[in-house]
Amino acid sequence: MKVSFRTVRLEKLYPLAISRGVSTGSNNLFVMVEQDGHVGIGECAPGTGYDDTLAAIAQSQLEDLVAKGLEGKSIHQIWAMAYEHQVNPSALAALDVALWDLTAKRAGLPLYQVFGLSPRSAPTSVTIGINPVEVIRERVPEILARTGGKALKIKLGSPDGWQRDQENYEAAREVSAPFGVQLRVDANGGWDVPTAQNMMGWLAERGCDYVEQPLAEGREDELPHLFEGRPLPIYCDESCRFSQDVPRLAGRADGVNLKLMKCGGLTEAIRIVATARACGLGTMIGCMGESSVAISAGAAIGELFDHIDLDSQINLNPDPAIGAPMIDGVVTPPDRPGHGAELRV
Repeated sequence: MKVSFRTVRLEKLYPLAISRGVSTGSNNLFVMVEQDGHVGIGECAPGTGYDDTLAAIAQSQLEDLVAKGLEGKSIHQIWAMAYEHQVNPSALAALDVALWDLTAKRAGLPLYQVFGLSPRSAPTSVTIGINPVEVIRERVPEILARTGGKALKIKLGSPDGWQRDQENYEAAREVSAPFGVQLRVDANGGWDVPTAQNMMGWLAERGCDYVEQPLAEGREDELPHLFEGRPLPIYCDESCRFSQDVPRLAGRADGVNLKLMKCGGLTEAIRIVATARACGLGTMIGCMGESSVAISAGAAIGELFDHIDLDSQINLNPDPAIGAPMIDGVVTPPDRPGHGAELRV
């Protein structure tokens, strides 16, 4: 088994502003695992605030892990070893996805079939970040027309306060109305309890499907104040990183949003879904700043989720990879061995 690395600079078409900061692009690390003439590929994409620094750290950690020996170990054993050695979850995701891609290619099967799934899934949301109202009015129609998206995720939690959030939501709602899309909100932990209560009631009257991460990570003990009598479903993102985080959210949220970069890849993603279902919670899969490589891996397990946010690849200029296309609003895994994505650069 040969493991190699490549760092590629990804630039965003539109800067993405959320409650915690702004990202204009990132250095993403691609991991290639070669065996028996087949090459599996995975991707490490940083979250906001680590755009330029994570790739080098991730490669160093993975090189150390590879030096300890991967031969003869199962994917689950490798994941456990990496977790024990505190490999960054995004770095682990890159290796984990590459190993699953390799496994599927060696078997001659699409990755979704390896997991016993079909290529069907819910339509993905497409995202509009925190922007001035005039930018939202211009950008939302362009994004929806270009992508054919069926749902719009509106980032709120503006540092300028809830009044700005309401202005931004109303602008997005107005200009998206001709497209007939569903509306969702992600506050990225930008509200406190009183603001969240006020905003959720206000949003429920204006066609919002659900609210994601209303309170900051670490404030999970305050979620019961929102959950009781909630006018909208609550999904937790930053508050849920691994499967062991799921049970404590039961009775405090309606569902969890996992990300491959956050949980360390497909191996743990499957465990999170199983745990969430056992706890009576809904499921969502999201993304960070991935290209079509990691997005295609996420799409391969898309059938497992109630909601899907796999749209980072449509905001790249350009996407350095080709993979799962968006067909009628659905990010659809290709019908070829592996997750179906490959680098073009």
